[in-house]
Parts: sequence; structure tokens; C-alpha cells
Amino acid sequence: MAMAIDLKKGTSINLQKKGGGKLEKVCVGLNWGAIKRKSFFGLLSNNEDVDLDGSAAVFDIHKKRLDTVYFKQVCSKDGAIRHSGDDLTGDEGGDDGLDNEVIVIDFQKISEASHTIVLFLNSYQKQDFSIIPYSKARIFEGTPQRVDHILATFNLSADDTFAGHVSMIMGKFIRQEDDNWRFEAIGEPSETARVFDTVDVIQEKYL
Repeated sequence: MAMAIDLKKGTSINLQKKGGGKLEKVCVGLNWGAIKRKSFFGLLSNNEDVDLDGSAAVFDIHKKRLDTVYFKQVCSKDGAIRHSGDDLTGDEGGDDGLDNEVIVIDFQKISEASHTIVLFLNSYQKQDFSIIPYSKARIFEGTPQRVDHILATFNLSADDTFAGHVSMIMGKFIRQEDDNWRFEAIGEPSETARVFDTVDVIQEKYL
């Protein structure tokens, strides 16, 4: 089995089925940890819930926003992008290797006008990424309940540049001339806090 690509900021991959061929559907799994807080002179600890919101904004070739899939709208208008639902806590017992939220993209169903799908992450309670133990993403073939083949992984908040921020632009899927898709890792913090403020920044800087 081919090894998953460990994406770095600014790198990209062409999306193909295992063994080659056009990829029809991918899942983007997001995983993060709850914050451990020390109390009673450091002898005891408790968990502080972390509610990160994964979202996808869809744009046409002219940079016009067509749709946004997020925790309040879990399916795109064309039915091609689906969100598994809002996780409000993060992993409370350490990294369990499972996804807290999954965004599924069906390239067969996506509107012909759609050219770029940008993934981004907002910390709902405005918790600084520097205090969240880990946040990472993986792109895979399968379903939200079953991972068949991991195409790429992306360690989201490992960089010190995320300190002091509560939003980040993860990466974008870009339609190619042959109607295949490419994923480009962005990995940039955003000064915004709310979902649609982040969409405005994406439209201005990342298309």
C-alpha cells in the first residue's frame, strides 16, 4: 500500500485513486485534542473542551462565492459536500486516532461552476491554537466511518505562527483542466474569528 503524503505548507498533490485513475470522492478528517488544565498545585488536571469548526467555502473561477458548508449548513446546495456535524469537545483522553469532524466531497456531484473549495478552521470559543494540544487533518478514500486509503496528512497547528490566532486557512481543492482535482496545503493563520469573516479573507487573499 502506498504511504500517505505528509503535506507541508505550500505543497500540493494531485488527487488520484489508489492504483491510478480519477478520484470521485474524498473525505477530509479533522482531529484535535481537548486542553489539559492543571489545578491544586499541579497535582490534578481536568479537561477544557475545544470546539473547532471545520468548514468549506466554494468559489467559481471568477472568485465569486457559491456556497459555504459549516456547522449550521451541513450540506452544499448541489449535494456534493457534506459535513458530519459539530464536535464540541475534542479528544478528552489524548489522541485516539479518530476524526472529530469529517467533510465529504463528491467530485461527481459538484456543480460545474465550482472551481475552488477552500477548507478552513475556526476556534468557536476563541481558544488560541497555541494552547490546543494538537490539530491535524487527513485526506482519505472511504466514508466518515471507514478509512480505506489515506492520501495525505497535514499537521495543522504545529507552527509557532499560529500562536495568538483562532482561525486558520487549511488548504484548497482546485479543479484542473482535465476535470481532476488538486489539493494545495496553505497552513496560514487568519486574524478573523467568525466563519464568514474568514470566508471574506479567503476570497481576498487565497484564490
